[in-house]
Amino acid sequence: MKPSYIDEWETWLSSFKYRYPIKVRFSETDAFGHVNNTVPFIYFEEARINFFDEIGLNAVWFDHNVEEIPVTADLQCDFIQQMYFPNQIDVYVKIAHIGRASVDLHYCICNEKQETCVTGRGTIVQIHKQTGRPSAWRESTRNLFHQ
Repeated sequence: MKPSYIDEWETWLSSFKYRYPIKVRFSETDAFGHVNNTVPFIYFEEARINFFDEIGLNAVWFDHNVEEIPVTADLQCDFIQQMYFPNQIDVYVKIAHIGRASVDLHYCICNEKQETCVTGRGTIVQIHKQTGRPSAWRESTRNLFHQ
């Protein structure tokens, strides 16, 4: 069954531009020999942080003079097929929607044959450090999403 956030499968897959390679570690497998169901969330995080770094967002968010920080508001993972040690996988990340103070991301994890193993989506919200309330994107930050 196709996840609800994917309209047309081939169009969705072909729209990913950012790829982050990862080698499945033995410690990420469970008693059944496949990647444990908690691990794709770690893969999403690792790819997301590197994606944000590549487009320049980490430089903004890790500036100690900035009052805004990103938080993960929600995260969803849909399992298509199993992954195993020592597979080489690719985690793809793309921006699906930019809101006033949020950004929706989509993820796709493919195995060495470029077969889809996992899909996912999530929302990152920028909040004010002191209040914890959503804080609208500055224009300069919003522009980083459009690179």
